[in-house]
Amino acid sequence: MQQVEHRPDPAPSRLHYRMQRWMLTPGIRLMLRAGLPFCITFLLASAWLANEENRDRINLAFVDLKASIQERPEFMVNLMAIDGAGRDVSEDIREVLPLDFPISSFDLDLENVRNTITGLDPVRDASVRIRPGGVLQIDVTERVPALLWRTRDGLEVLDPEGVHVGMVPHRAERPDLPLIAGDGADGHVEEAIAIFAAAEPLGSRLRGLVRIGERRWDVVLDRNQRILLPEDGAVQALERVITLSEADDMLERDVAVVDMRLSARPTLQMTDAALKDWWRIRAINGGGQ
Repeated sequence: MQQVEHRPDPAPSRLHYRMQRWMLTPGIRLMLRAGLPFCITFLLASAWLANEENRDRINLAFVDLKASIQERPEFMVNLMAIDGAGRDVSEDIREVLPLDFPISSFDLDLENVRNTITGLDPVRDASVRIRPGGVLQIDVTERVPALLWRTRDGLEVLDPEGVHVGMVPHRAERPDLPLIAGDGADGHVEEAIAIFAAAEPLGSRLRGLVRIGERRWDVVLDRNQRILLPEDGAVQALERVITLSEADDMLERDVAVVDMRLSARPTLQMTDAALKDWWRIRAINGGGQ
């Protein structure tokens, strides 16, 4: 009787079969092809970076690379040009911007430079940019002086919006600017400008305006004359006084005060000398009767 040879079964075992199927799943294949190398690389890099000397080498190399790019000639700013500003304002700008040229454009904070410039009193607005050729271009719009405001601290120059522009030591330094005084006068510059425009026929007799009680204006003329304007309709009241004066020379007479605070009942106050003469004449006329 012939003996049958037993050969091993070529089919994989159940465990081996399950292992093969598990290895063929997309997640495991991705982990073996990408995740495992990444983890090994990460561990090796972490171990290398744990050494402080290695970290310092990387930082130094990065700093050197950054400096080599930022300090290239095409990125350097060598000059500063200021347009639209007078000599004094230009000097103030150069003083408040302590820039050491040449400087890399990467080290310039243009917004901060602009804010510093517009923080100056005489500067209304400014634009800052870097021109080709390494020039820091600053275009300035200065505030336009409109009035002088006499305060306890001296004479302040105000623009049409009442914003402080600067100081002057003496009235004679800016005789072209009209003069205002009084507490709160800087908050009513627009009205003051309108009053000065209406007072133009008064010419050189006009000395200035005084804000009274932070409510209304007095027009101050030479010979110590005053026109008391109302809180509302100040321009119209002044125009009325000028019209009356042109008709019968009212302001050329011995009038100390023209009170227009009550528009329906204007009041004239005579000078002391005129009052004395009036009483003297009245007494003479009374004695003659």
